Amino acid sequence: MIGNYTKVIASRKQGIEKKRAFLVGGGIASLAAAAYMIRDGHMAGDKITILEQLDINGGCLDGSGNANDGYIMRGGREMEAHYECTWDLYSFIPDLMTKRNDDGTSELVPDPNNTVLKTIRDVNQWDPNSSKCRLMSNCGEPDRDSSLGLSLKHVLELTKLTIKTEEELGATTVKEFFSSSFFETNMWFFWTSMFAMETWHSVVEMRRYMQRFMHLMPTMSRLENILFTTYNQYESMVLPLQTWLKDQGVNFDLNTQVTDLDIKIENNEKVVTAIHLLRTSDSSTEAKEETIDTTEDDLVLVTNGSMTENSSTGNNNAPAILNTETGACWSLWRKIAAKDPAFGKPDVFCTNIDKSKFVSFTITATDSPIANLLEKFTGVDPYSHKAVTGGIMTIKDSSWLMSVTCNRQPQYRSQPVGDHQPKEYDGQPDKNVLAIWAYGLFPDNVGDYVKKKMCDCTGEELLKELLYHWGAEDQIPEILKTTKVIPCMMPYITSQFLPRVKGDRPEVVPEGSKNLAFLGQFTEIPEDCVFTVEYSVRSAIMAVYKLLGIADKQPPEVFPSKDDIRVILKASETLHGGSIPGEHLLSHLLKGTSLHGLLDKE
Repeated sequence: MIGNYTKVIASRKQGIEKKRAFLVGGGIASLAAAAYMIRDGHMAGDKITILEQLDINGGCLDGSGNANDGYIMRGGREMEAHYECTWDLYSFIPDLMTKRNDDGTSELVPDPNNTVLKTIRDVNQWDPNSSKCRLMSNCGEPDRDSSLGLSLKHVLELTKLTIKTEEELGATTVKEFFSSSFFETNMWFFWTSMFAMETWHSVVEMRRYMQRFMHLMPTMSRLENILFTTYNQYESMVLPLQTWLKDQGVNFDLNTQVTDLDIKIENNEKVVTAIHLLRTSDSSTEAKEETIDTTEDDLVLVTNGSMTENSSTGNNNAPAILNTETGACWSLWRKIAAKDPAFGKPDVFCTNIDKSKFVSFTITATDSPIANLLEKFTGVDPYSHKAVTGGIMTIKDSSWLMSVTCNRQPQYRSQPVGDHQPKEYDGQPDKNVLAIWAYGLFPDNVGDYVKKKMCDCTGEELLKELLYHWGAEDQIPEILKTTKVIPCMMPYITSQFLPRVKGDRPEVVPEGSKNLAFLGQFTEIPEDCVFTVEYSVRSAIMAVYKLLGIADKQPPEVFPSKDDIRVILKASETLHGGSIPGEHLLSHLLKGTSLHGLLDKE
């Protein structure tokens, strides 16, 4: 159900004070689950423990570094207004504000008058996103054709896809479903670069995206109605949520790797009875084995699988080296899955790295001529604090299929740019630092300017290739003097898109489970789309409500745009290049009726 009627706090369940919760993984799914345990489950914060292998929470929502050594973002998540679960979560999480202390220091504290949702909405109302140069080719020549470039054959293929069932499609790939000419259209360039979905990925996932985001189809070429946070998503989304949870008493056990679960399975009932872990203390690098005994009253929520497991970074002079070892997250899921078929099949997602990896790189540019190039392409001053590229700019004729984005600056609170000069730079001349993110979908291809595979390139070489495609070959030496480039190799970043069938992903709460749930991108959630923050938050709400027996409130419904005739007509109009076949006759038949407005072009 969508609407305000369900926006109430769930009733307190008897015996809730006896429950403990252990959440494996410190990504957005676990953080969200902890928040809903407190708000709707009425659990005490000190009864909730988040177990994270790394020394920082946030999972895929990251952002680190500094202006001197270079910033790093492995990636980012595009959002939109109908992330019903995400915006519900952030409607009650206070945003952070800078507090100046009497001793001259400053700190981030919760803002009692502002939520994260309001901050995100305010900035996107003030500066609505719109792509200034979505596609380019021929060394910096913008492609101003905003049409999808589809033939009737392609439209029929897309229509066929939307009405097929997932069972019918099975493990079919995108390449197997569409004719080869489809992959030469603008729509495919828009699609593959925006969602990082490739021809060998699951066409089922493409179908879900087509249906879930049908209302965005008319503005696909301009990326309008796409929402971005003020800063990187770690500072804008993870830190405020983590701060709120800490204030509620939630325990964060960092440097703690969960290695296995003991699960008692009898008569199809499944109960986690123990959590095995390795804990590294601040005073020792040697991990110690520990066991946490659990009962049916305790909750155990596991983020199974990881898109950013084994990520590695390089620098200006070194590439990011591919790490093919099986990481802790995948090892844990394998051990759990071996206990019962209901726990999924991790090898479907983690054993084909060549089809799930890509390379991204973050450019930190200080007082750099690269700002002039960005302004030339977009007409936006990069130092104006407004969205510069308005989403990604994709280079159609790049052998690596590179895309690059420069979002609103600063992307980091510590980043000096324009009139935003953080206190640590007091007494120094003002700096203008830009944080620019780029990625390539074909890391094993040889470059067009740098004759090396993308995955073998240093940060400087990646930037050289980008500048060549921007038509700025003559500026390469000067720009290199003003930039630091950090490449990042992610072996599993698109693994959630690999072909799959029913049963490969576990249900959020498997059948018969009394205290175990799965969270994140590798769970089965009908109708929603992976590779989104929304999917993780939705899995958290589903897990908490089911395990705590919350019956007087349901998770928000997936926005049903595919069931809205107005949306269907607008999407059809876009696919057909601006006019629906038979539109004139239909308009004549509906003239004078209340339905005539459905064909309104405005």
